[in-house]
Amino acid sequence: MCWTYEDFKKAILELTGIDLSSYKEKQMKRRIDSLIRRNGYEGYQPYYRALVEDKKKLDQFLNYITINVSEFFRNPGQWAILEKEILPDLLERYGNLKIWSAACSTGEEPYSLVMLLAKFLPLERIRILATDIDREALDKARAGIYDARSLQSVPQELVNRYFKPFNGFFAIDSRIKACVDFKRHDLLNDPFPDNCHLILCRNVMIYFTEEAKVKIYGKLHDALHQDGVLFVGSTEQIIIPQKYKFQPFKPFFYKRM
Repeated sequence: MCWTYEDFKKAILELTGIDLSSYKEKQMKRRIDSLIRRNGYEGYQPYYRALVEDKKKLDQFLNYITINVSEFFRNPGQWAILEKEILPDLLERYGNLKIWSAACSTGEEPYSLVMLLAKFLPLERIRILATDIDREALDKARAGIYDARSLQSVPQELVNRYFKPFNGFFAIDSRIKACVDFKRHDLLNDPFPDNCHLILCRNVMIYFTEEAKVKIYGKLHDALHQDGVLFVGSTEQIIIPQKYKFQPFKPFFYKRM
């Protein structure tokens, strides 16, 4: 009997611990069906067997479903608010900040944050936790090598200061890399850090079901310091933030209530 998508989801959960039911089904199923066809398999069961037998194929699958799209200072207007209003207020009240970049993909977001914080603090005082579910993305983040497209929103002054040309790419300064601690983390299943003054969780919630969003927003609330701030993506404004005990602060920024 041929496997259905439900059969495949159950098998992937057992194999990897990733629950595909937490992602929007129409969108995720379309991506997986396309990947199966591109790899030359005729259905879910033979493709699953290949994932079990071939670690490279499994890594390719995991990298594909986690949808890693990122760039430095993505949506620059929002970073300007962070620089001019959010960070000065937090730094004035707390000094050293506990910051978490959740679903950090290939590292552009936490490295952007370090460059921004360096305008206020010496680099040795900056520490950022950056996490993602995708090990391959984390490896790329730790390497810190990026193409020119990723740098399109980086001010030229910061490009000159913190990047060096490297075989047609750009390597980020080792001093910036030293400020970020990259770890693997599953937003749905792993414990969250606590007492964070600032959490960036951007451009990932759009892929989850409403049930998964409720779970994650609740955990993000609990992970924040009493007056902590949550920074979300440009398509992820929280419709009824009070439902999750968040107070709208600035566009795309929410305070814990």
